[in-house]
Amino acid sequence: MKTLWTKKALRYGALGIITLVGGASAHAEERGEISIAQQFGIGYLLLDVIQEQALIEKHGREQGIDIDVEWRTISGATAMNEALLSGSLDVVSAGVPPMLTVWDRTQGRQNVKAIAALGSLPNHLLTNNPDVQDLEDFTDQDRIAVPAAGVGFQSRTLQIEAARRFGAEDFQRFDQISVSIPHAEATAALISGHSEISAHFSSPPFLHQALENPNVRSVISSYDILGGPATFNVLYTTEAYREENPKTYRAFYDALLEAAEIINSDKDAAAETFINVQQSRLDPELVRSIINDPEITFTAFPERTFIYAEELHNLGVLEHQAESWQDYFFEEAHEHPGS
Repeated sequence: MKTLWTKKALRYGALGIITLVGGASAHAEERGEISIAQQFGIGYLLLDVIQEQALIEKHGREQGIDIDVEWRTISGATAMNEALLSGSLDVVSAGVPPMLTVWDRTQGRQNVKAIAALGSLPNHLLTNNPDVQDLEDFTDQDRIAVPAAGVGFQSRTLQIEAARRFGAEDFQRFDQISVSIPHAEATAALISGHSEISAHFSSPPFLHQALENPNVRSVISSYDILGGPATFNVLYTTEAYREENPKTYRAFYDALLEAAEIINSDKDAAAETFINVQQSRLDPELVRSIINDPEITFTAFPERTFIYAEELHNLGVLEHQAESWQDYFFEEAHEHPGS
């Protein structure tokens, strides 16, 4: 597997040249390989279950193909997208807005689309500043920690709310006081209260850790902004990978569906999987309470993703206008409910 990156880079580079000159390549024999990248957090529990129980390999064998699976951990949507488009990864995972951005920018080229959702989980904008009770209370003295300032899930969600409250011309209002910091570091900074960080747009399990501190509270959540439960992260890939590896792609999609069933049938066991696969040092009881949180749903079916497609197009972030959520999800997802 050490030469996988080189093989993929050469393969996708050649594909890009063929695409640019308008040619078409014949389908090669399916490779039976898939490389998948995820980030840290409970939002990736479906992938943890798939990895621990070797579900991709299982569904591949059911189709008569042996699949070699490579797992990678990468922090940040920008790095994910770069790895996908360079051909060094087959499947990446990130928030809905980063996926929509790469879908928008690759139309007519790599034609990136989403494979499936990874669940509906709320993100909360937390603060330790006693003077901040609502969004209007943030000042130039505050600093909001987000994983990818200006472009990530949290920033795009905040931009949508800023446009509603302060006008479309001021939708980037909070970008000016946002800084890019990984969730774990931002959580530690917020709890300590001894850094410039006075707010953190946080995801599970980090937000649950922070809220255990009496000086930290929630200002607004992604569910508040989107009008209810909504998909946090999605998985996505290029059209070329899906078309050239139909059995592997289908095995991966079926593995996601089975992983969701496994989690929802025994959430305590799923908590153990999270701890084992991500080597988490969190209190097992806290992990179990988060996975059993009624606000959190582990499902491969997208929920309220189209709000991002509409709002970000209206703000000029996305050039192309989607007619429905099915425009940016591959056909396998169309077999099930979505929004």
